[in-house]
This record gives sequence, structure tokens and C-alpha cells, in this order.
Amino acid sequence: MPFIVTEACIQCRYTDCVEVCPMDCFVAGPNFLVIDPDGCIDCSVCVPQCPVQAIVNAAEVPPEQAAFVALNAELAKAPGWTPIRQRAAPMPEHARWAEVPHKRHLLQRGVAEAA
Repeated sequence: MPFIVTEACIQCRYTDCVEVCPMDCFVAGPNFLVIDPDGCIDCSVCVPQCPVQAIVNAAEVPPEQAAFVALNAELAKAPGWTPIRQRAAPMPEHARWAEVPHKRHLLQRGVAEAA
């Protein structure tokens, strides 16, 4: 099973994980990152890089985050979501949102800004 990005990334969009991914499988949206499951080789090097612990193995995802398995696959192919291969600045108010739970309603599916 590939790794996925969960709700903790919403409104933060830290990209420390992007720099270490050997397969370039991260895709950026307006306020969230996802992992393209077709490219992920399950190496887990991205996991410790995430400052909000948003990256988990899809086979071990907590039940309350299970919808993010399909969401990563869907958004990785969504129009306007772009592959990201270099570290970028996090969201402007990332520190404010880093510890906030239950952010799924804030997920923006629209066209991503340049990452």
C-alpha cells in the first residue's frame, strides 16, 4: 500500500516531504498536498519529514482518516493539481493551523496556486 497525506496537512501544506521523495509523487493543491499512489514505492522516507505527522501508510490509516486514501488517489489526478518536486513555503498561516483537528471542510479542490 502507498503512503497517503491526511487531514493534518490541510491549511499547512508543509513541503519538507517533497525534497526527500525519490519518486516525485507529491501533488500540490491550493491548501493541501497528496501522494500519487501510482508513483509511491512505499519507501517511507517522507514520513519523518512532515512536521504535523500528516503522512501515513494507507494500510495503517486511522479509521477517521480512511477517506483520505481515496482522496489522495482522486486529487493526484485532478485538473489543476500539479506535481511538486521542490520545497516551497508553507501556507501563510500554517503555524495557526498546525495543531487544529477536523479541517477537512477547509480542503480546497480548486486549481492550485503555483507551488
